[in-house]
Amino acid sequence: MKKFVALMMALILALSVCAVASAEGAKKVGIAMPTQSLERWNRDGAYLEAQFKEAGYDTIVTFSNNDNDQQVRDLENMLSQDVDLLIISCIDSDGLNTVLNDAADKGIPVIAYDRMIFNDAVSYYVSFDNYTVGKLQGEFVRDALDLDNAGDKTFNMEFTGGAPTDPNAFYFFNGAYDVLKPYIDAGTVIIPSGQNEMGQVGTEQWSTDTALARAQNILGSFYGDGATVLDAWLCSNDSTAAGVAQAIESDYAGDNAVIVTGQDGDIANLKNIVDGKQTMTVYKNVANEAIVTLAVAKAILEGGDFDGAAFAAAQEIECAYDTESYASSEGHPTPSFLLVPTVVTKDNLDYLVGTGLYVMGDDGYLQAAK
Repeated sequence: MKKFVALMMALILALSVCAVASAEGAKKVGIAMPTQSLERWNRDGAYLEAQFKEAGYDTIVTFSNNDNDQQVRDLENMLSQDVDLLIISCIDSDGLNTVLNDAADKGIPVIAYDRMIFNDAVSYYVSFDNYTVGKLQGEFVRDALDLDNAGDKTFNMEFTGGAPTDPNAFYFFNGAYDVLKPYIDAGTVIIPSGQNEMGQVGTEQWSTDTALARAQNILGSFYGDGATVLDAWLCSNDSTAAGVAQAIESDYAGDNAVIVTGQDGDIANLKNIVDGKQTMTVYKNVANEAIVTLAVAKAILEGGDFDGAAFAAAQEIECAYDTESYASSEGHPTPSFLLVPTVVTKDNLDYLVGTGLYVMGDDGYLQAAK
């Protein structure tokens, strides 16, 4: 708890100061985020900037409006300003090769943040255990529908995945699908749309509007007669869950409660959880992700030997050191620090309050801590 309080104090201080004089000889860190259109990336950018400024680093922070070409230009600008380190949450995992090759030529290390980048300039990867995120979603649906004791009963469900350019989207989907596949194969779980592959369920740019339009189409095509009951809709994150929940509210004729999953803990989605429009979210504490990223960055910039396993074990925040699961190219595994996600439902919203990053409003809805 002290860690979180300290983080929030640092964040408030960093955001309240319009200009801070750079320390003489301070290292410069470039932080490239994908977009400001999704709540979570605003949080990531703010937490990272606050952490690095508090630690005495100069920072350049950019948001690229989900435009890969813009992110390339942002990174080129950072290189022209002689940054000492790049922290990148990519828009397109395959779309940064030229600029990252330039970074490698200049000897500038790269941390892939939250999303893996397929370029060998990447030195380390800091994220959550993304397969486990999907696994938690699948297990939640399995347990909520009590699939292990279904007998002859069947359930109808649909899937909405994330952006095909985001490698995390595949980990999320596969983690969930691997849990549910035995029940799908057994006929206990039915997918009336027949859409059960990432190529069919993916959502460009994780767009709420795109998820909404697809969900409306599925509901009209396969559930419009009112006779087909929708039991669950597994959504990989909160922005897609928002679109699906809206479609269910407006276009689904059934009167049963539909299980809707999500991820991130966006404020609007937490409200939907209280109101029963969404059932759960997998919460990833991005403040913790920023803390671990800073620790890795310090180790890189200070040089010397770096024992990743010992480093991970020494962190106050639970994270695993993984040297096998993620690779920047075939045969080139990337050392990764993977944090642990948490399932949040209406019943344990106090967990979020306990992080110090949310407060409960008088209206019964969570708000971001000021």
